[in-house]
Amino acid sequence: MRILLSNDDGYLAPGLAQLASSLADIGDITVVAPERNRSGASNSLTLDRPLSLRRAANGYMYVSGTPSDCVHLAVTGVLDHQPDMVVSGINLGANMGDDTIYSGTVAAATEGYLLGVPSIAISLGSFEGKHFATAGRVARELVQRFKRMPFAEPVLLNVNVPDIPYEQLRGIQVTRLGRRHKAEPAVKSVSPRGETLYWIGPAGPAADAGEGTDFYAVEHGWVSMTPLQIDLTHATQLGGVRNWLTSDQ
Repeated sequence: MRILLSNDDGYLAPGLAQLASSLADIGDITVVAPERNRSGASNSLTLDRPLSLRRAANGYMYVSGTPSDCVHLAVTGVLDHQPDMVVSGINLGANMGDDTIYSGTVAAATEGYLLGVPSIAISLGSFEGKHFATAGRVARELVQRFKRMPFAEPVLLNVNVPDIPYEQLRGIQVTRLGRRHKAEPAVKSVSPRGETLYWIGPAGPAADAGEGTDFYAVEHGWVSMTPLQIDLTHATQLGGVRNWLTSDQ
C-alpha cells in the first residue's frame, strides 16, 4: 500500500512525525509537506511563481508552498505512481464545523480527493498536543480498515480525535459538521513604526453543536468522522434564485 502524508503545520511538526511513525509498517510512506506552518491556507494553489521541493535529513520532502501545492505536486509531478491513500495531519487543534473551510489540513486531503485518491484529514482536538499518539493510533486503525475494505469510490473523511489517552476514547461516531457563531472581532494593534496592524480574530464559539455534530462527539470523548463533499451548490435555493431572476419579467 502506498500512502502519501502531508499537513499544514509544516514538515517539522510533531503531529506529522507521529503520523509517519504510526503508519510506517502498514505501507510505503512518502511525506510531502510545507516548509513552514501554513495553517489557514485552505485550498489555495500557488500559481504566480515556481515552487521548490527539497528533501530533509529525515527523508521527508518539503515544498515552498501550501498544503494543496504539496499534494498536487506529489501526485502530478513527483511520485512515479498514484498513492492508494492520502493522509493529512496530525493537526494541532481541531478542524470541525466551519473550520474545515479554512483548514490547510483538510485542504491537503481535499486535493488528494480531487485527484481521485481516497483521503483522510486527521486532527487532534486541542492545542495542548498532549496525546498525538492517540490520534496516531486512530489513523493507523482507519488506514488498516481501508486496506482490508477499500471504498468503491474515492472518499474524503474529516477525522477529529479528542486529546485524551487512547483508552479513554468512547469509540468513533460518524457525524455531520456543526456550525460556529461568527468570528470574534479583529484585534487592532500598532507597530513600533506607528503602523496600524490587525490580527484576524479567533473563531467564534460553537453555535450548532448538538448531538450528531462533530463538536458534540469530540466534546463527549468520541472520535468524530465526517464524510465531506466538494459540490458547493445550494440545491434547495436553485428554484428560488430562478424565480428571483425572472420575477420582473
